[in-house]
Amino acid sequence: MNGPTEAARSFVLTQWLSRKSRENFERWQGHALRRFLGRDLPRAPFYGKTPRHLGDLPVTDKATLMGNFERFNIHGVSAAEAWKAQAGDSRIGELTVGSSTGTSGNRGLFVISEAEKYRWLGTILAKAVPDLLWRRQRVAVILPQNTGLYDSARKSRRIDLRFFDLTRGPESWRGALEDFAPTVIIAPPKILRHFAAEGFRLKPQRVFSAAETLDPVDRPVIEAFFGGQVDQIYMATEGLFAVTCRQGGLHLAEDSVFFEFEPAGDGLVMPLITAFRRRTQIMARYRMNDLLRLSEKPCRCGSPLRTLDEIVGRMDDAFRLASPHGQLLVTPDILRNAVLKADRRIDDFRLVQTAEDAIELSLAPGLADEAATAAHQAVRNLLAARQATASVSLVRRDLPLETGRKLRRVECHLGAAS
Repeated sequence: MNGPTEAARSFVLTQWLSRKSRENFERWQGHALRRFLGRDLPRAPFYGKTPRHLGDLPVTDKATLMGNFERFNIHGVSAAEAWKAQAGDSRIGELTVGSSTGTSGNRGLFVISEAEKYRWLGTILAKAVPDLLWRRQRVAVILPQNTGLYDSARKSRRIDLRFFDLTRGPESWRGALEDFAPTVIIAPPKILRHFAAEGFRLKPQRVFSAAETLDPVDRPVIEAFFGGQVDQIYMATEGLFAVTCRQGGLHLAEDSVFFEFEPAGDGLVMPLITAFRRRTQIMARYRMNDLLRLSEKPCRCGSPLRTLDEIVGRMDDAFRLASPHGQLLVTPDILRNAVLKADRRIDDFRLVQTAEDAIELSLAPGLADEAATAAHQAVRNLLAARQATASVSLVRRDLPLETGRKLRRVECHLGAAS
């Protein structure tokens, strides 16, 4: 296997597919999905045979995967073997092992081959830096955990990629990052906002928010500092799911993932993913707990790939409240908007459901009292309008930058997150 050649093929395929009509793209996708179901999926012991239709397969999730890890990958690698590899060099023979950071409460694992690693590289480069062929890029990746996915990029002559460990704190590598002068930055929105607050000397050509939800309150601050659009990379342990194009459309990665959508209320959906270009660890009809809002209009860039209006947050963080009509579900976007729309001076907060009938709103001590009171009342009004039986307490405390966990401004503490 020639890694750079595999990456180049994936790069070209991704760009070629982006120029197809929706009808022709769906024809190509259908063929690729059928080939995956007939050739690749049966190699995983969990499945063992070709289904007549995709819908015949069971819906799986992280608990199913982690409880049967060796049956979802074609090499029979157990979870124990994978965790042991993670503690070392993240290698098992020719395989690379990666994991999520665990900041959401439950770490996940993945196993990929060298070919898949380079295939992933070609795909993300075609989506994020399509002008790579004629312009060398310096890419700074700022995340809580390095993974073997980035090793392939470091071997490319077209990319100078450097990883900066978020858990060490930005002040420990600020000088190195500024000296590197990246042309592309990939980082969580809280770090991009921190760069703005602290006046980091950075002038990238493209800025990508990744690993956390990009809240509306952060976007204008980041864009004003960098002087341009902040884009998004929607990626998780389970794969790459969406990337923003040059025209601002957040396109689903339908050229490598088949999406089904389950209604979640209030116009939101939860995705079931089938990663039809993965051949080592099989992901079919895998339920993500993310809440998405789909776009109704195609992007003006002309790509056949569907777009998202918003990545709202996690289903785990929807508040579950009692009401006279039974349990009430209130999604993170509605709760977030209630706080932010209460007063323009509010630029940060934490809203946590701490018990079945208790919610805590935290605001910074420096925020004007009338703004804090307005936010407190806005949340209470929202719950009253929905007849939810829960008290809302207001706490004034510092809201420091936390590098050891994901920022979730709206969070439910009733049960373990998945």
